[in-house]
Amino acid sequence: MAELIDPWASFSLDYDKLVNQFGIGKISEILDDIKNPQKLMKRGVIFGHREFDEINNLINQNKEFAVVTGMMPSGQMHIGHKMVVDQLKWYQEKGAMLSLPIADLESYAARGMSFEKGREIAVDEYLTNWIALGLDLEKDNVNVYLQSQNKLLQDLAFKASSKTNFSQLKAIYGFTPSTNIAHVQAPLVQVADILLPQIEEFGGPKKVVVPVGIDQDPHIRLTRDIAHKLNEELGFLSPASTYHRFLTGLTGDKMSSSKPNTAIYLNDDTGDAVKKVKSAKTGGRESLKEQQELGGEVDKCVIYEMLLYHFIDDDKELEKIRQDCLNGTLRCGDCKARTAELMEEFMNDLKDKQIEAREIAKTLI
Repeated sequence: MAELIDPWASFSLDYDKLVNQFGIGKISEILDDIKNPQKLMKRGVIFGHREFDEINNLINQNKEFAVVTGMMPSGQMHIGHKMVVDQLKWYQEKGAMLSLPIADLESYAARGMSFEKGREIAVDEYLTNWIALGLDLEKDNVNVYLQSQNKLLQDLAFKASSKTNFSQLKAIYGFTPSTNIAHVQAPLVQVADILLPQIEEFGGPKKVVVPVGIDQDPHIRLTRDIAHKLNEELGFLSPASTYHRFLTGLTGDKMSSSKPNTAIYLNDDTGDAVKKVKSAKTGGRESLKEQQELGGEVDKCVIYEMLLYHFIDDDKELEKIRQDCLNGTLRCGDCKARTAELMEEFMNDLKDKQIEAREIAKTLI
């Protein structure tokens, strides 16, 4: 029986199983064709794709394409979310149009979040930190919007809803007769989010890529099906997608906005962030003797993941850290202390940039 993925739940994922089950391609198989690939592609953090080869061809030919990703404003932005911003910066350097929906309709339906609170979280947590992390949201080819305030989006969602039915949504999301209708509608609004850059007001049909975690693949599959059905009427192209791994939480579980002990939030005080690093789970052995004899379990180490995802840009330096851990010459305490220093530098720099970024964020929505 096929595994059902719930985009709104926290759970463990077997990435290899899901790639095979849902026919997702491997980034590693096309990596050699990508000029200056984004760091996370080279490191296997971005591991899968649908039709990214088509996006890559457009990039190489300097042709138009769009990127869609957004946020559901229901909690705090944590350091795991930074990987999406890093991808957006890479796409922006490649000339992409950015379409960035703030999913306040979805947060209302799935979390009971008021529209006023959703907007406040979007500005203070997400838009502010996206800008502070180096994303330029004031460019002409960037579209930031609230779902609840976008009439073009709502019209498109209505058209999308005519191309599916409850049986299909039940098969994809597991909806039951007791599911509230707003929750059923939310995926159709997200379909419209993904297809919005293709409407006439934004230049007409174009290829779109959506960078997501594998838990969001149900939305991608539904959108691809509906885009195909809308092709004759509107000329829409099916969206491409890439899939990234989740950053492991500080406790070894999934990092979550709703579980403070698992996450370093971008609005944390620097001192608190450093303390969290120092308390994070490592891949160290029970004793120093075992560590020296057996080496560390680097692939179970939250500290190494932080270096892999965020803090070490040089691939050779990162590989040396990995090998020193595996052969037992690098002690966890030393590695953790280094990572804590890098976190302190990162957070102090971010705090300085957040002040100006917040003023810009207030003007965007």
